[in-house]
Amino acid sequence: MSVENGAKLFKMRCAQCHVVEKDGGHKTGPNLHGLFGRKTGSAPGFAYTDANKNKGITWNEDTLFEYLLNPKKYIPGTKMVFAGLKKESERKDLIAYLKDATA
Repeated sequence: MSVENGAKLFKMRCAQCHVVEKDGGHKTGPNLHGLFGRKTGSAPGFAYTDANKNKGITWNEDTLFEYLLNPKKYIPGTKMVFAGLKKESERKDLIAYLKDATA
């Protein structure tokens, strides 16, 4: 796993819709600060779909690994348009970056 590669992936694939900074506000997608240990659909001030609010899982390495493969399959009805990361190594790198950047 590489935090550096994950940071590059975040900038290329995620930053247009998400931020990781505390108090960074929301974009098209929710601010990801504090993501690990948070329930789906619960970032204050973001308008989630019912699908996200009702999924009922807590974000951790395992749930993110599965979600990032195919978000629309993991949470049917999500408004996230990202197709997913098919490469296992890319998902691991992105999760390593998110774990570091959102703490």
